[in-house]
Amino acid sequence: MNQSSKINDVYIAPRHIAIIMDGNGRWAQRRMLPRSQGHKAGVNALKKTVRAAREFGIEYLTLFSFSSENWSRPEGEINELFALLRLFIRRDLAELHNNNVCVRIIGSRKGLPADVLNLLVEAEILTQNNDAQTLVIAFNYGARDEIVRAVKLLANKVANNDISLDAIDTQAVSNHLDTEGIPDPDMIIRTSGEKRLSNFLMWQAAYSELVFVDCLWPEFDKTTLSDCLEEYNSRIRKFGGLVKDTAS
Repeated sequence: MNQSSKINDVYIAPRHIAIIMDGNGRWAQRRMLPRSQGHKAGVNALKKTVRAAREFGIEYLTLFSFSSENWSRPEGEINELFALLRLFIRRDLAELHNNNVCVRIIGSRKGLPADVLNLLVEAEILTQNNDAQTLVIAFNYGARDEIVRAVKLLANKVANNDISLDAIDTQAVSNHLDTEGIPDPDMIIRTSGEKRLSNFLMWQAAYSELVFVDCLWPEFDKTTLSDCLEEYNSRIRKFGGLVKDTAS
């Protein structure tokens, strides 16, 4: 179905957008700044994007904030990323809660510093009954790891005779992923010009529209998001089927 309908000259937003926030380091490098300054600028872009998504009526927004592969980065940079997460939750969680935003965290919780894990849990508990928008933070997340964990849960249920082998289908797998209850993303955006998913929502992205933009993440703003929505609305989503010829 073509999603190009407009209301008051504004494109209708997809229900769920996911973003791979890429380019903080390059943004800093081009300005001869330390990478930490790029991550700080990225947090500012994150806050602006959450607000803009809410204004555009996007019901679910998923942000890839820390990959399970990011542990290979220098320890100092990892600590900086954790410090920014702590600051974001302590400083901005109240605003999210006041705006009726529900925070969901996806990804493995193993190996996280205790205080970081406690903050993530606190954010989820505080906002769990909010229903204006759902902000999904992919933290310590990798799609392959997520799928493996889901398979293990299903295998354990079969071994314990809780379900039959024949009961495992695509819906059963989806129900055991971190994103249980969250609709698949209609559109996945990646900044910085890179054109790959990088182990992000690989199961959920089966029919997502992929939009790659050249701007670095700290440069991403409401105008860029609007351009992505325009690109999304220009596409015809067939989900493997055919679109009827409307020329006649």
